[in-house]
Amino acid sequence: MEEEFHVLAVDDNLIDRKLVERILKISSCKVTTAENGLRALEYLGLGNSQQTESLTTNSVMKVNLIITDYCMPGMTGFELLKIVKESSNFKEVPVVILSSENIPTRINK
Repeated sequence: MEEEFHVLAVDDNLIDRKLVERILKISSCKVTTAENGLRALEYLGLGNSQQTESLTTNSVMKVNLIITDYCMPGMTGFELLKIVKESSNFKEVPVVILSSENIPTRINK
């Protein structure tokens, strides 16, 4: 059986999270949602820096894409991106950062 394309959608806004989830499910994706960066890291097994590298690949959730809002309380989408890219298990996973704010310096970063 073919494995579903799995997307982790991270957004503090419930309506935006549900919208992304619905669009992706219409496209036959498996979708997991998280309301903030810390929850996303917990889901990925990266919540505690001590355990980050000790996880075996088999115990790590398979995620093909992460879509995250930029502006969230506690941790920005960019901070989430940096942690994900520092992880040996997830550094190859594409991360898309969304923002409704038109801030050129943020877009360039």
